Amino acid sequence: MQEDRRTRLTPDERRAQLIALGVAWLVEHPLDELTIEELSAQAGVSRGLLFHYFGSKQGFHREVVRTARDSMLRATEPASELPPLDRLRDTLTRIVEFVREHRGTFYSLVRGVASGDAEVREEVEEARDLQAERVVAVFLELGMPDSPLLRIALRSWVAFAEETLVESALDTDMPSDEIVSFLERSVKAVAASVDPAAS
Repeated sequence: MQEDRRTRLTPDERRAQLIALGVAWLVEHPLDELTIEELSAQAGVSRGLLFHYFGSKQGFHREVVRTARDSMLRATEPASELPPLDRLRDTLTRIVEFVREHRGTFYSLVRGVASGDAEVREEVEEARDLQAERVVAVFLELGMPDSPLLRIALRSWVAFAEETLVESALDTDMPSDEIVSFLERSVKAVAASVDPAAS
């Protein structure tokens, strides 16, 4: 039965199915626990086939993390038609919603790959860099001068926001609006510390 199912899928479909199974695994488990044996058993394929598609366990992990990361970035993409501060609040609201709807995935992205392979970590760092650029864009539109310190401060705020989301959105029943408001105040405070005239 498993052989029949395998022959009905094209290589691209099979590869996509394996990645989807890996992303689904993140809902309840950390990435480091996802083994080739576990996935091949779930998919009904041989270990060799996974190595054929991904080269190694690390290669597979990298594709799973990239897919989960891209899903988060799409779900939280800023609404370009909104004014800067409205766009910031809207983005933060959707980030909190994503975290609460995809708890395991978010946790695995920000915590589960900390001890993973360097290329896997790089996928997560790229997401942090993009999130930081989104926040920087808001304050540049508000008239703050661009500077290395502003970018360092707001990139650091992204790490702070991740920790806040883990501790509040994942570990408590704190109202989402309260979390959003706190994140909004904190990022404004960080920006103001770089340029007090903006406060």
